[in-house]
Amino acid sequence: MSRIHRTQRLTFNLLAASLLALPLATSAATTAVQLPGTGISVQPLQNTIAEATFQTLLVSRALQKLGYDVALPKEIAPPTAHVAISNGDATFMADHWSPLHEDFYVNAGGDAKLSRTGVYSDNSAQGYLIDKATATQYKITNLKQLADPKIAKLFDTDGDGKADLTGCDPGWGCEAVIEHQLSAFQLRDSVTHKQGSYSALIADTIVRHKEGKPIFYYTWTPYWVSGVMRPGRDVVWLEVPFSSLPGEQSKIDTQLPNGRNYGFVVNQQNIVANKQFILDNPAAAKLFELMKLPMADISAENMRMMNGENSATDIARHTDGWIKAHQRVFDGWIAQSLAAAKK
Repeated sequence: MSRIHRTQRLTFNLLAASLLALPLATSAATTAVQLPGTGISVQPLQNTIAEATFQTLLVSRALQKLGYDVALPKEIAPPTAHVAISNGDATFMADHWSPLHEDFYVNAGGDAKLSRTGVYSDNSAQGYLIDKATATQYKITNLKQLADPKIAKLFDTDGDGKADLTGCDPGWGCEAVIEHQLSAFQLRDSVTHKQGSYSALIADTIVRHKEGKPIFYYTWTPYWVSGVMRPGRDVVWLEVPFSSLPGEQSKIDTQLPNGRNYGFVVNQQNIVANKQFILDNPAAAKLFELMKLPMADISAENMRMMNGENSATDIARHTDGWIKAHQRVFDGWIAQSLAAAKK
């Protein structure tokens, strides 16, 4: 098993070790009074990828500082996660992508059952890439060029003559977009969407790249992949022939102000929570509105995981380190959230 693949294989037993060590409340200033979260249980959810743990754990840290009893996070695919939060079977997820997860949000009840105030992380990009050497040699700049069997065959990894796209796990928001675009751009006869464990698939893709073979894959930021295969130097983004997205995103124009079109709109990540929980807990509501985590910080932490610091203890240390480095900001979130609870 590769080091990259091992990064994804965190277990909840290991997570338990770190989360049970979360610092319970609190400073001398807050122990004199009952904290707003005292006696209230919280169940976090996160996507089925270990790199979502850091941003989830940071929210858990802050909630515990407010006195909430935060359970271990459960890994669950985004469509089911939204429904669970809507139904009150879970409390929040810190990796909701907007507008990528818009269909999941609407189908789970939308604003009537869910809350997503504030922007937790912004400027998340995603799209299709190929290695720069092949792009340069064959002058490939647009996804539509893979409709040409000769071009598609360059990226064939299983011998069937079709390009093999390293794609998304079933149930992820990007799966719906890729599947929609393969039909919209008439690429079904020349491109195969390879699905399964993204971590395993991208590990194999990186090995192929190191061997000097052509590669064709989907990825996103913030994530460590673009730190290993760097856009503009090792790989290039492919444009799409026109804007085309599924469902609730169907009216979105993905063309950028510079005229380029990579098929996806730039996303923001929100903390999505159960609406009734937000109404009943003004301190948590204010916290979710205030928290902001720079995309670069998520990418940097994910890179540390890829480089071997991928245990639950490591991720807990990364989270504590971030808080210590941004203590004034973190304390500000807590102070404002406590104040909101007194209104």
